[in-house]
Amino acid sequence: MKPKLLLQLEGGAFLLAACVFYQHLHGSWLCFALLFLVPDISMLGYLANKRIGAMAYNFAHTYTVPILLLLALWYFGQTSWFWLAVVWAAHVGFDRLLGYGLKYETAFKDTHLNRV
Repeated sequence: MKPKLLLQLEGGAFLLAACVFYQHLHGSWLCFALLFLVPDISMLGYLANKRIGAMAYNFAHTYTVPILLLLALWYFGQTSWFWLAVVWAAHVGFDRLLGYGLKYETAFKDTHLNRV
């Protein structure tokens, strides 16, 4: 199986797991829908330049940040905010499922998965 397909399947699995977890948290699906695309605001970094754009986009589109947020919320006893990290992780999974990857500084369409 090709690595790109594996990463897409992984993204789909992460999206599914995030949705199941969100349901378990009894989160509002309206809130989920309204916040689902918020990480894409990071693309505004490209208005400054390619380097800042790629850094902002990659920060918002890696699993690392929502997982660290989830751990920090758990550590500080703020479990009522778990839904925020879960929606964020679901967005990242959705992007990977669609084949969107982390950006290189060369151009917006240059990603770690392929050229979009």
